[in-house]
Amino acid sequence: MHQVPLLINGQMQPSATSQFIDVTNPANNQVIAQTPCATEQEIEQAVSSAQQAFESWRNVPVTERARVMMRYQALLKEHQRDIAEILAKETGKTFDDAMGDVWRGIEVVEQAMNVPSLMMGETVENVARNIDTYSNTQPLGVCVGITPFNFPAMIPLWMFPLAVACGNTFILKPSEQDPMTPMRLAELFKEAGAPDGVLNIIHGGKEQVEPLLTHPTIKAVSFVGSVPVGQHIYRTATANMKRAQCFAGAKNHTVIMPDANKEHVLNNLVGASVGAAGQRCMAISVAVFVGEAQEWIPELAERIAKVKPGLWDNKEAAFGPLISPAAKQRVLKLIQSGKDQGATCLVDGSEFTLEGYEEGNWVGPTVFSDVTADMDIYQQEIFGPVLCTMGADSLEDALTLVNDNPYGNGTSIFTNSGAAARKYQREVEVGQVGINVPIPVPLPFFSFTGWKNSFYGDLHAYGKQGIRFYTETKTITSRWLENDIPGGPNMTISLS
Repeated sequence: MHQVPLLINGQMQPSATSQFIDVTNPANNQVIAQTPCATEQEIEQAVSSAQQAFESWRNVPVTERARVMMRYQALLKEHQRDIAEILAKETGKTFDDAMGDVWRGIEVVEQAMNVPSLMMGETVENVARNIDTYSNTQPLGVCVGITPFNFPAMIPLWMFPLAVACGNTFILKPSEQDPMTPMRLAELFKEAGAPDGVLNIIHGGKEQVEPLLTHPTIKAVSFVGSVPVGQHIYRTATANMKRAQCFAGAKNHTVIMPDANKEHVLNNLVGASVGAAGQRCMAISVAVFVGEAQEWIPELAERIAKVKPGLWDNKEAAFGPLISPAAKQRVLKLIQSGKDQGATCLVDGSEFTLEGYEEGNWVGPTVFSDVTADMDIYQQEIFGPVLCTMGADSLEDALTLVNDNPYGNGTSIFTNSGAAARKYQREVEVGQVGINVPIPVPLPFFSFTGWKNSFYGDLHAYGKQGIRFYTETKTITSRWLENDIPGGPNMTISLS
């Protein structure tokens, strides 16, 4: 059985632990590897390695750090397909979905290549007589990233490339459910020329995370995951005087106005709702049809009913299994609660199985209508291939529904009215808004800007905010008197 190694001080090494977590193929739940739960000593070694590496890495010219990112980006592109295959096998994602996962991470590395211009300071000459003021941008030190199972390539690449490009060193604690993809990313990072200790990886669960949140050497913590865990990490990290950015839950709404292009709407909603088995924080989980557009709900259900899950290498499969039996049981429980609480189940995927893979974590596409805001399927993030549809009499009613929801990760509106789109984007209390775009994930030169209970912190991931999160600003005010010039103010300076 393959035991996933740790990465400490540039060395891939087996853990000395006696505790392991099984990594399973979600399609049949067969064990394919084991994740070690790093020991206290190994965690301390990773922190010490990162701190020692920081002392030299911080002094590497920013242009040289950018060139490491250039080489890394080239290697990621060269090996995109083999990374995607590893990712697909341990997550169950379709190959195309896995390729997209890797590509979105590559785009962040491309942003990290721009780090010299992103770290430029500011200057004003002669703020007072013979006095100049300017600012420098400097790295923090050792940073930590705690990443979820659903994007094992993209989300680690949200974090460590930007942090490292800024001159920090990094400790990554990836999901214990799919650790092999991050390890492949680390191998390529080392091949790109990253010095030993700049990136370290430890594995495990909650017991391995806690020491990182309280360790005095750690300066900043980045997290993506559930609301309860995000709240705990944010409270613990900040209570220990660390910066923290914690991306948590979501309940993303799309609002469909009756003047929208019907075909465009229905085609986009199919993939945005049940694609990736709904296991993404930007999935559309609630579709609010306004006015006459409510008549489109049955046709949407018919289209989603035709979507079929399948194995990662089946080109006809729309999405794969859920990540674990526990995830499947949670989704099934919520589907049942929707039925019990009075919603109409137009498409029921709770009995879906794949021939030959009956032991897998399969849930078929599911669509509810007549959903109300007091139902569990509306109040909770399902994180499965389940779409709730609702009706509204007006745009104002739809806005009220969205703004009353405690989450604010992403939302979208479909309309041909510029006035309706402008009103929606201006008044909606959500951090990322799409107009005739179902999943408004920004490219990495912008930041990923969830609001409300979807994010805890002040500075978001990647983009300019990501650079600011991983750096500190130092402002210098200087005064040099002319009569201090050797040889006096009329001195002739030779350039030879």
